[in-house]
Amino acid sequence: MRIIHFFLIVLALAFAINVQAVTPQKTTPASAKQVKKLNIASKKIIRSKRLARVAYEGPSMGRLTGLHSTADELDLKSSVALVVDQDTHEVLFSKNDSAILPIASITKLMTGVVLSEANLPMNEVITISQEDVQNASFSRLKAGTSMTRQEMLHLALMSSENRAAYALGRTYPGGLAEFVQLMNAKALMLGMTNTHYVEPTGLSSDNRSTAQDLAKLVAFASQNATVSEFTTSHGYQLAVGKRTMNYVNTNRLTSNPNWDIEVQKTGYITAAGRCLVMQTKVAGRKLVMVFLDSMGKYSRLGDAERVRAWVESRPANVPHV
Repeated sequence: MRIIHFFLIVLALAFAINVQAVTPQKTTPASAKQVKKLNIASKKIIRSKRLARVAYEGPSMGRLTGLHSTADELDLKSSVALVVDQDTHEVLFSKNDSAILPIASITKLMTGVVLSEANLPMNEVITISQEDVQNASFSRLKAGTSMTRQEMLHLALMSSENRAAYALGRTYPGGLAEFVQLMNAKALMLGMTNTHYVEPTGLSSDNRSTAQDLAKLVAFASQNATVSEFTTSHGYQLAVGKRTMNYVNTNRLTSNPNWDIEVQKTGYITAAGRCLVMQTKVAGRKLVMVFLDSMGKYSRLGDAERVRAWVESRPANVPHV
């Protein structure tokens, strides 16, 4: 009897546990504060996924065509490099300098040259349109933002502001097509025979050039006071409504006291890799430096440092590489 009684107790306990497991538990509706936290968390996850997609770096055109396999004595991370004495035209260093590649925002250097030579009213107010947003998506400027043509040019050259650059071309007399045509005409006038532009920002991989051609553009742009000033300024504050937007130079070498830079421009899209062009004084010489298709985020700056140290350490009569 005791054994039977024991088993009856066990069965009763098991039944009670099972009923408790399948009985729905009473839940308390989430508060508005909890819902808000969940929404914020989900938005952060979505945003992080979007950023991950934007940050993805596929192979550049230089890598696809095997240019990164070219070795050089300075072990540069850029697959294309060219260093030229601006006054004597002596080539001090060259690496794949005739390769035609996408040039990303180096494009904006020509945008600045063409616009600054047009003698348009620089205090004229221009408004960012939806067309600028659609065609130059990477930007902090929203549609409806207004500023002067001079402010737009400053942001385009110093901080590589894409919508500002596109708006400058769109509002040019005759429109964007006329502006791009002038960019290509100026390139031909400068002897840039392997250069072609399709838009003023550099977001299109169809904007292409060579290191040889870009060296000519840099040398010419260094004589343009407006382009020189805007590309080398350290920072700029823009008042937009009740907000103040702070912009900085995309090239941190401009704020480095060890560098004397007259004109410069950085660029990056996946197809182009990291790019940098500039005219700077090294060992008493005006040197034009071009670095295209660099592999890492800061490697183009590292390449510039390597070249500067190499130029400073070598006798003036040593043959170029």
